[in-house]
Formats: sequence, C-alpha cells, structure tokens
Amino acid sequence: MRILIVKLSSLGDVVHTLPALQDIRRAFPAARIDWVVEASFLPLLQRCSGIDRLIACNLRSWKRALFSAATLAEARHFVEQLQQRSYDAVIDLQGLTKSACVARIARTTATGQRYAMANRTEGSSYELPTRWVSDVAIPIQSRVHAVDRGRLLCAAALGYELTSDHFYGLKGDGLAVAQLSDQLGLNEPTVLFAHGSSRRDKCWPEEYWIELGRRFNEAGWRIALPHGSPAEHASSQRISDLLSRACVWPRLPLAELTDAMAACAGVVGVDSGLSHMAVALDLPHVQIYNLDTAWRTGPIDCRRQRSLYHHPYPDVDQVWRAWHEVSSA
Repeated sequence: MRILIVKLSSLGDVVHTLPALQDIRRAFPAARIDWVVEASFLPLLQRCSGIDRLIACNLRSWKRALFSAATLAEARHFVEQLQQRSYDAVIDLQGLTKSACVARIARTTATGQRYAMANRTEGSSYELPTRWVSDVAIPIQSRVHAVDRGRLLCAAALGYELTSDHFYGLKGDGLAVAQLSDQLGLNEPTVLFAHGSSRRDKCWPEEYWIELGRRFNEAGWRIALPHGSPAEHASSQRISDLLSRACVWPRLPLAELTDAMAACAGVVGVDSGLSHMAVALDLPHVQIYNLDTAWRTGPIDCRRQRSLYHHPYPDVDQVWRAWHEVSSA
C-alpha cells in the first residue's frame, strides 16, 4: 500500500498529525508512507520515524511572487516530485483549499482514492474545496482534540481500529546536541521557557517568567530562552538579565532547535509550536493557557505533560506545582 499524507503547515498542526502517521505505520507496517509539507517544516519531519519520503513545497513563498520564473520553475519541480508515484490513498489532513489542490494533483492508482474531512471541527480552519475535490469525505465529530481529529480521519479512511495510546515518533539527534552543548548551556540540567507566541493574547507576563525562573535557579536548574523574532529575542534578554543562571539561545534552525530541546530536562511554555514539540518529544512539560482551548490543543497525557488554564492567567504557584508533578512522574 502506498499512502500520501497532505499536511502542509503550521508547526503545531504538523506536530499534532504525527500520532496519525504512527497509527498508520502500526496498522500497515509494510506500507509506503509519503508526506507533503512546507519546506520550512521539513527538518522536523526528518527527525520523525515512519516516513518513507518527504515532498517539500513552498506555497507560502510562491504566493508572494506567483508568476515569477523562479516560482514557476519551483512549482513544476514540486509537481514532478509529487507525481513520481501513484498512491492507494491520499489523505488531506489540512482541510484547506491549498491542501485540497495538492491532494488533487497527486496521482492515485486505478483503485486509489482521495480522503478528506467532510466538515469543520470546533476551533479549526476548514474550507469547502477540501470536500469537493475529494473522492471520500469523512464526517468528524465537532468537538475533538487536534491530535484525535487526524487519527480519526486516517482510521476511517484506511479501515483500522484506533488504540487508546498515541505515539509521536519524534526524537532529537544526540550527536548534533553534543556540538551545541557548550554554546547553549546544555552541560547542566536545563529547563526551556517557551515564552514566545505569534499571538500576544497567548503570552504570559514577563514578571511571571522571571519569578518562575528564579525558583528554578534556586532549585538548581538553568533556564534556556529561545526566540523566533526580534521582539521575542528582546523579551528573552530581559528575562535572562534578571536571572542568575540563564542562557538566551541564538535563533536556531528548526533541526537544531529540535535537537537542543530534546536534550533539555523539560519545558514550560505557552500555547505555541515549541510547546507542542515538547509534548511530541515526551519531555516533562507545563503548558500555560490564557484562553480556554487546552481541550483542543493541550497535552493529552497528563502524567508527564500538563495544561493549565486560568483567566486572565495561571499564577506562578500553579505552574510551579504543576512542574513538580510532571517532572516527578
């Protein structure tokens, strides 16, 4: 059996799809499973087990120069790569017009079919073309966790029973971490603060991070502070300046960031791609929610990962207690 997964972006959404991939691999150990993804997320999937071939696209950048010679050449190359094989099943796990187009371009075998969601689920993005261009549109319950949404769709499409456990199959490259250890302060026990988010309403106040960081320092932990933008870098620096043992990481490519996170003792973070990576890496993790969406995107396994929701914010004591619970599990 040859299966194509279409999940293009974003970071958190790609991470949430990994358990569906592992379900397929367990149900069909000999299957050939390929995945189409935005090129920027390719390094993450290269560290995930169970994928036979990754097909990269650059739809986001192509939109900025749609009819340029470079874009047209890249798009032709992408289509050639996509159509190298014919698939018994093409599964659109994105639910958007762009993913529906990719699924339609992919080749199927004589009996192959394209599968997609038949409806929007609560809190998710969904566009009707994904249903119109599919061969089989599968209804999904409205209120469902982002991880389970993909798992349910794949199980219904391919006809296997789901198990109760979920596995991500993501791990870091230990050799790469060894090369980064001195630079990133990973030679001593380190907890990463995933404090940044593209949405300000998901952030936790800086003074809370500073107070939490001081408690970790007093308990013998070093704090790692990554960043993905100039604003996040400035925030990381302000937090670090008021802690006794903290390291502001340089802006790392996704591959190195994955490796470095895997070497940390745990993570405290807001609802962001980095927090979802922490879950996939099976690190002790406390995920902070200012909005009541933890049921949809938060950790499922509450032994080693915990989501905390409170309005306007969970306080430092709540996060500190939750850390001790997950780190001792």
